[in-house]
Order: sequence, then structure tokens, then C-alpha cells
Amino acid sequence: MARGISSRDFDKFSKAYVGGLKKSLEQAARRNPPRVQIQAENSTSGGALSSGAIESSAYLAQLLIWLDTNHQQRPAEYVDVTRFVEEHQLEDEDPTVLALQLEQHGLVNIARDMTRGTDVHLTDEGVVAVKRLKNLQRDRAARLRHTIDAFLRLLYDTASDQTPINPALFLATPSSYFAGAEISGDDLPQTLSYLAEHKLIERIDTDPTTVAITPQGASCVLAGGSVQDHVSQPKPGDNVTFHIGENTGNIAANSRDFTMNATTNKDGIDSAAIVMLARALRQAAPILDLPEDDVIEFTQLATRIEAEAASGSPDPGRLQRWGSSIMGILNSPVVSGALGSVLAAYTGMVLPGLPPA
Repeated sequence: MARGISSRDFDKFSKAYVGGLKKSLEQAARRNPPRVQIQAENSTSGGALSSGAIESSAYLAQLLIWLDTNHQQRPAEYVDVTRFVEEHQLEDEDPTVLALQLEQHGLVNIARDMTRGTDVHLTDEGVVAVKRLKNLQRDRAARLRHTIDAFLRLLYDTASDQTPINPALFLATPSSYFAGAEISGDDLPQTLSYLAEHKLIERIDTDPTTVAITPQGASCVLAGGSVQDHVSQPKPGDNVTFHIGENTGNIAANSRDFTMNATTNKDGIDSAAIVMLARALRQAAPILDLPEDDVIEFTQLATRIEAEAASGSPDPGRLQRWGSSIMGILNSPVVSGALGSVLAAYTGMVLPGLPPA
């Protein structure tokens, strides 16, 4: 049976499970992290990482710091990334892809010859990036944000059907590294308490203690944002004010103390306006009294629209298709209050090819 989680419960859990298991897994987590049978996205999947995300990658931050150590010892020499893969026993990782990913970030130069492309040398940008990573390792808030996001994502990937798992297993996965350093075992109980406080996971009375993802936790992962984005969304009854764009023409409506000020779009595809619209739609989702499945779809559509608009060359066809789906939900009978009409009208004004509602 599931029950509420208290700080005392997790303090006890921390001492009984995390502390002991952390010691026993410390060497294995460092030398052979992918052995635990838990699904985890590795660093070579999905192409290059977005700028600024290297600290949350499975191995790239570790590799960069490893290269810096070699760079300090032999500044003029190129280093073979294959050595890093072998030393850390990462059989599933391709050293050529790791080198290319760092090169795409401008952090290394690759010595290309007829035999291989795994010999690299840190650039000036790489040296600066190492300094940033080492500073991030001391940033407890940043590390905890990563741990919260990574643990919930791992729980969803591993047991989205709400199957309980031992949370201490997280410490033996690639996701338990941040900025190239292992996450402290002390961070795990705080992560669990935070996720439970916001009803994203629940504690199961088993021996050893296990946790399971909740439907709300699954919705958070599917939305594509961070846990902080999810918990910061307004709840029904909250007083929320949106200011979108500059007030050249205002549309306002009240729905349970909700006020929205928005501008019309005059220049076709206005990427900045579409990004702001998508964020407003995502924030408004919990207030629209939609069924849970519609909330998930609505939030995913808004996330896709934002990503497309921010890509630099948005596709009008995609924006129109996703915008039409958004309009269909907003104009459906399940949407209550004047807020739905306001959002529908603004969506039609901003997105290309959609008539205002």
C-alpha cells in the first residue's frame, strides 16, 4: 500500500539503504555504470547535445575533464579517446562519436588521418568549459535540479507502468553523474522528498523501500520540460497574469482570477510571439479543466510549437498543423470559461494560416 512520505521516513531510508549501497556501488558506478539493467539514454544517442547541456550528458563531461588532466600533463600532445572508453569499460560507446560530439561543441580539435579520428586536443573553449564544469560540481542547487529531472526520467523509462523500483539503483546509472562528477548519496533522499511532495512519485511500503511514478509524474516527463517547469505551472484557483508581447492591442478575459494581456501578430510568422504563445499555452493547460489525456496532448503540442518556432527556420506547415490541433482542443466543449476563448483567439492571430476563433 502506498502512503505519504515524510522527511523522517526518507532520513531513515537514506541511512539504511543509500549510505550502505553507495559504498558498495561506488567502484562499480565509476568503472562500469551501464551494467545495471535500467534503460538510460547514453551519450551517443540522438546526435549532438544542445549547447550548455554537456554537464547533464552521460559521459561527455567526464571525458572533457579526463582530457584536461592529460592536457595539463602533456599540453602539446593529442590524446586518444579510445583510452577513456577502455579505462571506463564503456563497450557500448563509440570513441569516434564521442570525439565528434566534443568537436561539434568546439571543445576539441580532431587529428584526422587515414587510420582513425579519435585523437583529440583541447581547444581554448574546451579549457574554459572544464573550468565551468568544475564550478558546477560545487553548485548544489544545479546538481539537485539535475538529480530530480534525471531520477524522474529514469523512473518513467524503467517503470512507466508504476512498477516500484529501489531508488538506490539510480546511483549505479550514467545519469547519476553531473558535470563529470558522481552525485552525492545525500542528494537522493532530498530528490525523493521533493518529487513526493509534488506528487510525482509515491513511496511503497516494501522491504527494501521502493518508489513508483504517479500519473502526474508521467505527465511531467511527457511534457518535455523540467520538473521545475512542471511544479511552477499555475494550479486551479491561482492568480496568474500573462503579458505576451507589447500592448499594441489587448485581449483580456477573467476565468477563476486568470488575466491575460496579449498582442495581435501583424507580420506572419513571428517566432518570438509564437514562442511566448506556446509557453502561455503550456502554463494554462492545468486551468482549462481538460481530461488528463487532453492535458498531455495539449502540453506536447505547445512544446512542439515552441521548439519549432525557436529553431531559427520554423516550418509553417508544422506550425499550422499543430496549431489546428490546439484550436480543436480549445474550441471543444470540455474547455470551460472565457480563458479558452481568449487563448483560441490569440492562437489564431499568432500562428500562420489559422483564423482567429
